[in-house]
Amino acid sequence: MNKITPFLWFDNNAEDAANFYLSIFPDGMKLDELRVTEAGPGPIGSLLTLTIALMGQQMVFMNGGPGHPHTDAFSFFVACKTQEEIDNYWAKLTDGGTEIRCGWLKDKFGVSWQIAPENIMKLVSHPNAMRAMMKMVKFDIATLEAAARS
Repeated sequence: MNKITPFLWFDNNAEDAANFYLSIFPDGMKLDELRVTEAGPGPIGSLLTLTIALMGQQMVFMNGGPGHPHTDAFSFFVACKTQEEIDNYWAKLTDGGTEIRCGWLKDKFGVSWQIAPENIMKLVSHPNAMRAMMKMVKFDIATLEAAARS
């Protein structure tokens, strides 16, 4: 396990969220799970935690009950090499979710994601590319690169 691993609290849909993400990211895998025993909490056999890996990043999902919704203050950043990769992740993660802006979205589980070119920081170091980015919802690599050259 990674020394530092994101640990996300879900109401009661951690397994649905994990299966959704595993269907999207290549080489995703389920690593471990903890089911409730007679010691609790919750119904015996129900899922308490699930550990998965997405593109080598381990994360733990917990069914913790209501009261702790996800927030935009935490997001997963996905560095993409191509526009096709951006378009693919964007389409899948916004299915049932919400497009925000500047490459951000919130999926149907309320988890925030940034789907961006791998060189986004270099691109937006150019003022024209920063201005172009600020007008975008989903990133367009060609437009950002053209703005960075102008």
